[in-house]
Amino acid sequence: MKTITKLLAAAGLVLTLGTAPVMAAGGSVKLANDIDFSFEGIFGTFDRGQLQRGYLVYKEVCAACHSMRQLSFRNLGEPGGPEFSEDEVKALAATFEVPGEPDSDGEISDRPAIPADKFPSPFANEQAARASNSGALPPDLSLVTKSREGWHYPWYSSPFIKLVKGNGGPEYVASLLAGYQDPPSGEEQGNLSYNPYFPGNWIAMAPPLSEDQVEYADGTKATVDQMSRDVAAFMAWAAEPKMEQRKRIGFMVIIYLGVLALLMYLVKNKIWRDQH
Repeated sequence: MKTITKLLAAAGLVLTLGTAPVMAAGGSVKLANDIDFSFEGIFGTFDRGQLQRGYLVYKEVCAACHSMRQLSFRNLGEPGGPEFSEDEVKALAATFEVPGEPDSDGEISDRPAIPADKFPSPFANEQAARASNSGALPPDLSLVTKSREGWHYPWYSSPFIKLVKGNGGPEYVASLLAGYQDPPSGEEQGNLSYNPYFPGNWIAMAPPLSEDQVEYADGTKATVDQMSRDVAAFMAWAAEPKMEQRKRIGFMVIIYLGVLALLMYLVKNKIWRDQH
């Protein structure tokens, strides 16, 4: 009985420590909304239309300040992602400019991007980024949903919760983008905006989304909530572009191990029966 009590106490301590990231210096962090994304769960897959809409929001809104250095334009046409056509990928890449090769005089001019190019940064360097954002450095968004995991459940560290509901990072992104509020009465912090989903509740980024800020090609209404969910899904794919393939392989491995375990059990019973 004492052993069981100790184990329960240890489990409680682990859960308590596991919830630490939901608190931050300067104030508590509100748990993000529990949003049902299509890619959650064992058999979850990305919604191609949502990823394409999310890319548009990133391009038209987020790319003005944030980079996604881990992505190349060609990734937008690969299986498991937005799956733009080859011609669409070329056209999307060409809307950006990247540094070209030096000419005979050593001068470098910009050229339209091609599918093989990485997403360009909106700023030449960190100093330029800070100078354009009142000293704040806009983070790279390539892995933001993985770096912000654990925001929809306090017990997020449980692998079973992650298996069913995902890691919580997309919920955090969507909640943050749609969660700007008027600050509590009498509270102001210079040029900072109040957002209960941000650690410390005060964020240097002004509300980035507004109604009908983009025009979706599929006719979807571009509400703040819709855009925040779409771009959160796009960032989730950017962080795990091979997620669907990984899930398929994992499921096949589980089936294989199950069949193997059954065969081993039958062989073991057969051997023991022959010996007796």
